[in-house]
Amino acid sequence: MRVLVAGASGFVGRRLCPALEDAGHEVRAMTRKPGTYTGTGTAVRGDVHEEDTLDAALEGCEAAYYLVHSLDDPNFEKRDADAARTFARAAKDAGVQRIVYLGGLGDDADDLSAHLRSRREVEDLLGSAGVPVTTLRAGIIVGHGGISWEMTRQLVEHLPAMITPRWVRTRTQPIAVADVVRYLVGVLEVPEAADRAFDIGGPDVLQYVEMMRRVATIEGRTMLVVPVPLLTPQLSSRWLSFVTDVDVQTGRSLIDSMSNEVVVRDDSIRALVPFEPMDYDDAVLAALGERAKAARA
Repeated sequence: MRVLVAGASGFVGRRLCPALEDAGHEVRAMTRKPGTYTGTGTAVRGDVHEEDTLDAALEGCEAAYYLVHSLDDPNFEKRDADAARTFARAAKDAGVQRIVYLGGLGDDADDLSAHLRSRREVEDLLGSAGVPVTTLRAGIIVGHGGISWEMTRQLVEHLPAMITPRWVRTRTQPIAVADVVRYLVGVLEVPEAADRAFDIGGPDVLQYVEMMRRVATIEGRTMLVVPVPLLTPQLSSRWLSFVTDVDVQTGRSLIDSMSNEVVVRDDSIRALVPFEPMDYDDAVLAALGERAKAARA
């Protein structure tokens, strides 16, 4: 099957492209700068914010993966909504039979953050032109280079003692990036996955503070956590920007979401793409191993 990957050079995309090729698919890697693309697949120029670039990128593709978001932009909600509408129209015009989208966990009945509301809106907009959409909703994805994981790792490594807000007690269900990729590849040729949204997560449900403590233990570090209930999201995001390389805007978007519990409520994906996801400690070890390998390269 010929498949387009929008976001091919990103954290998940650069892992998904070789996995799709290994599964026997013809991969078209969409990028704004195809001349500098060095990953798997045939590089094609395309930008989800420029509709006239998408026709050629999508030509002949039976399916398309959408791995695009704009957390570092203050107007990310409008920007991502406009891009999803544009991509939906172009996919319909190109005859694409399925869009696969990686979204975010979170209960619709909850007071979702702007980030998670945007992810839900993109789900709907990608299907607005009539192309069936398969959505995989994930919480924190653990892997070298992932924003949420890097934030966790850097906090542990840079701060032996940490003043933390209430969101550190929120529960989440982290998943290894390798397992996200297995699900993304697995749903592509499953007819029952069309026009459905699935929750994906690893086997462990953890508070953010538990995640950090387990990273500290794995790295042989000691970490003291001192909760401060009145630490506001704005102050938290500025604090993050001082001790990690996450920018203030992205940090604010992520922290706003950390008040929302993001756990798997429906594990029906396990019947369609059956395998045993990695536990959190193994996911952390894999991410640290990949980082060490990259540092040696």
